[in-house]
Amino acid sequence: MHLIGIDIGSSSVKASLINGEDGVCIASAFYPKQEMKIKALQAGWAEQEPEQWWENLKLALNDVLNQSGFAAETIEAIGISYQMHGLVVVDKNQQVLRPSIIWCDSRATNIGDKAFKQIGEQRCLTDLLNSPGNFTASKLK
Repeated sequence: MHLIGIDIGSSSVKASLINGEDGVCIASAFYPKQEMKIKALQAGWAEQEPEQWWENLKLALNDVLNQSGFAAETIEAIGISYQMHGLVVVDKNQQVLRPSIIWCDSRATNIGDKAFKQIGEQRCLTDLLNSPGNFTASKLK
């Protein structure tokens, strides 16, 4: 049994092929080899193109399969980790409409801080598990 772990980070996209029986990493790869660019059109803004994540994921998966010699059909499960609080806006056909507003973008923290006060500190920290200052919902406005 083979498993694939994928991490879509802001610096690179990483993929690892794991032996599901013993947990041993069979192959690993990441792309790009230099950090991905983060666009900051204004102070406090941070955006990336989701298409670059997809292209880098395809390269990393191809490398992992080539390194291992296993066919994609032998993979039984995939686990995905993604940048926290990233916002990808798509249309009804699932086409990306704009660059992703990523986790370190702080343009909407005032909206999140207001929500934190209105919802209440106790509920945010116990039920929502954090302050919504940089959360995705704040970035929708």
